[in-house]
Amino acid sequence: MFGSDIGIDLGTASVLVFVKGKGITLQEPSVVAIDKNTNQILAVGQEARRMLGRTPGNIVAIRPLKDGVISDYEMTERMLKYFIHKTVGRKLFFKPKIIVCVPSGVTEVEKRAVIDATNEAGARMTYLIEEPIAAAIGAGLDISKPNGHMVVDIGGGTTDVAVISLGGIVVSTSIKIAGDKFDEAIIRYMRKKHNIMIGERTAEEMKINIGSAFPRNEETYMDVRGRNLVSGLPVNIKVSSSQMKEALDETVTAIADAVHSVLERTPPELASDIANQGIIMTGGGALLWGLDKLIEKRTGIPVVVAEDAVSCVAKGTGKALDSLHILEQGLSQSRSRYR
Repeated sequence: MFGSDIGIDLGTASVLVFVKGKGITLQEPSVVAIDKNTNQILAVGQEARRMLGRTPGNIVAIRPLKDGVISDYEMTERMLKYFIHKTVGRKLFFKPKIIVCVPSGVTEVEKRAVIDATNEAGARMTYLIEEPIAAAIGAGLDISKPNGHMVVDIGGGTTDVAVISLGGIVVSTSIKIAGDKFDEAIIRYMRKKHNIMIGERTAEEMKINIGSAFPRNEETYMDVRGRNLVSGLPVNIKVSSSQMKEALDETVTAIADAVHSVLERTPPELASDIANQGIIMTGGGALLWGLDKLIEKRTGIPVVVAEDAVSCVAKGTGKALDSLHILEQGLSQSRSRYR
């Protein structure tokens, strides 16, 4: 098969792959299951995620990315290789050019790790694009004009807040509080308030079904099963959305604070553009109920959650593939040593 150019949203929680001419062809969790005894990969993606918290001693299900950056280089490389082969096939006449998204606050060392891992996984040339830029392009904003746009991209590991104008980031911040921290906050709350231990997957289901960042007009409930820390036995309790608001209060306030601090540093002309056009939210974390309302109340600026918020960054990388010649000035790039 001939090599197709690829855009990868390499997220802490999930990986989305955009193939030029085909669109998003893969969306799977960033999880790898390996046998510790043989160091052999047993499963990647959805299949490996089902193993989280359910494996025997010799099998570990790990997330090779933490807080938006690579924490396990070898596993990230092997995971990328698996997803690239799954997307474009194993037999390639030409290695693909690949654009990978990174948080706006990553260091040069972290960028180099992503470039090296992608090259080793089979890229002919690797480009890096900052997530807020990709999110803005994917959300359909025209970032080439001298107008200010504010994007809040809430992924699994990081929240990126950026003001974009003339194709570049003017002011930004990246905080390591996002979807994963929401889950951790829910686990802590359940342990502290109800003396119950729950797993990551249960916490994520609670976040999706009854998670709240703002008071709801109508209370919603969910039956949650966990292990009682006193008796050690499984128990079932009913949890409300107002309890979830209490659990998530600290983390969502930190995100609202980050948006506020970026607005404080935004040049007045661009700030007035943002006040007129509103703030756009992307990423899976943007779907938390009421988070847009909380930011709107805090800033006094209308907030819109992008259509298909989860796929915005991946779609943005795909569109960026069409204009590599323009974006090359602002993108980090590296030729693969294995051309």
